[in-house]
Amino acid sequence: MQPRFLPLREFFMEDKKYRYLWWRITLTNIFFSIIPLFILAAALYYHFSISYTAKVMEGLKTLAVNRQGALDLFLEERISQLATLANTNTLAQLSDEDYLNKVFNIIQSRSRSYIDLGVIDQNGEHLAYVGPYYGILKGVNYRNQKWFDATLNSGIYISDIFLGFRKVPHFIIAVLVREKNRSWILRATIDSDIIESIVRAAQTGKTGDAYLINQEDLLQTKPRFGGNLLERPPGPDFAATVGARIEEISYKGEPGLYAAIQIKIKKWVLVIKENPAEPLAPLVRAKDLVVLLSLLGLALIIIGSVYTTKKMVGRLILSDREKAKSDEVMVHESKMAALGKLAAGVAHEINNPLAVIAEEAGWMKDLLKEEDVAESANFHEFDESLKKIGYHVERVKKVTHRLLGFARRMEPTVEKVVTNEVLEECVGFLENEARYRNITIKKKLAPDLPTISSDSSQLQQVFLNILNNAIDAVGKDGAITLETLHRPAEQQIVINITDTGPGIPKATLEKIFDPFYTTKEVGKGTGLGLSISYSIMEKLGGTITVDSEMGRGTTFTILLPVK
Repeated sequence: MQPRFLPLREFFMEDKKYRYLWWRITLTNIFFSIIPLFILAAALYYHFSISYTAKVMEGLKTLAVNRQGALDLFLEERISQLATLANTNTLAQLSDEDYLNKVFNIIQSRSRSYIDLGVIDQNGEHLAYVGPYYGILKGVNYRNQKWFDATLNSGIYISDIFLGFRKVPHFIIAVLVREKNRSWILRATIDSDIIESIVRAAQTGKTGDAYLINQEDLLQTKPRFGGNLLERPPGPDFAATVGARIEEISYKGEPGLYAAIQIKIKKWVLVIKENPAEPLAPLVRAKDLVVLLSLLGLALIIIGSVYTTKKMVGRLILSDREKAKSDEVMVHESKMAALGKLAAGVAHEINNPLAVIAEEAGWMKDLLKEEDVAESANFHEFDESLKKIGYHVERVKKVTHRLLGFARRMEPTVEKVVTNEVLEECVGFLENEARYRNITIKKKLAPDLPTISSDSSQLQQVFLNILNNAIDAVGKDGAITLETLHRPAEQQIVINITDTGPGIPKATLEKIFDPFYTTKEVGKGTGLGLSISYSIMEKLGGTITVDSEMGRGTTFTILLPVK
């Protein structure tokens, strides 16, 4: 069926109930469409947010672990160098400042990470010194210094940043050497700029920061934004951190992504801070994109709902109009149903007197066999009359049988059906009409058709409808061919009904099975025959197709399943 729709102006001029229905359907469609849309958008954004945030956190952790490794490696190398230097030279050698200066120049040529070198005996006396603070440190006694006692106790000591005698922030690495009956310390001041450069490598983005703190939460390197050495850092207290800690913290109202990880050798804590707005900028853009797509989806839903609902309600209006037009047809169908019942009643009423007539005619035949009657001059006429009575009784029986068959079509049943017999019966209904119009009905019925389970009455209705249409199409002086075939491979029976009529135009073929579509004159067709036949074949599990060529006739092909 070709869809037809109302123009917009005509649509809104329709009954108020249709406008109300339009609003209800439109709003319902929009409501139930946007709910899954927004749920999907929220779910996608949530999962993307979780995944991307986890990825950012993992990247921040990787950066912290990388910088931790670099700092540990640097300190391990300095300790290893000093331990090697101290254990491959004697106190006497290193107490010679010329020799110590020579050694200092050698190690500086390979790694410019030392500021000075000093040799201190077990009593804290500064025996030899090489470096820029010679005037301040030469002859100083370190017996009361914290780092001196710690070195004697642990053997190797790395200090925090402190001022010391030079009053300049610095940190040292000291190595204890036990030589015979005495102990001494080789101490080196490390260039803190190298530590600063290792830490600054973790300062990412425009607002990222990184710094070192000690166990008292005092800065060991200078932050990028605010704060000085030996002061409190410009962020949360991570001094007690053990291992690695990655989290988002709001400090003084400013959100930040923090990574804190402990340096293994010194127990300093490396703190890395990132502004969430930078690494999570793609997440914000994704949020904006989700909002934009959701709004576009909402707009499309509204437009689509308005459009489809208008078409739907418009089609409903047209359907109601067509229904009103078809009421007359339905009344006609009701009359036909009543006629079927009447036909059944008439057939039963006729059958009773027919039985009496047949019985009496048979009795009269028996009487004619007696001698006196058989010798009558009118015996031959009596006999011919009785034969005519019997012949016409059989004709009337056939008529009543067909009337009963017509009545039974109102009550569908499932039974064993011999397709050829149903076709023969349909031909019997129409052979007088065909003969009157000089139309030849040719039958090519396959003798090996299997019996099928179907509804013979409804099949009869389909065959009669197509045969009637074929007779109308031929008009006069033509032929109709009935052909049946069995396709064992497809488990199908094929019925071809071909006429020699003028054919059907291609444009009409597309509408031929539409309800109420007819090419017959007004009053001669309802347009329901082929539509009903199509529906019957669908219910019976079969199909009906048509092939036509202008000027060469039409063929209807019916496929029935062999069940």
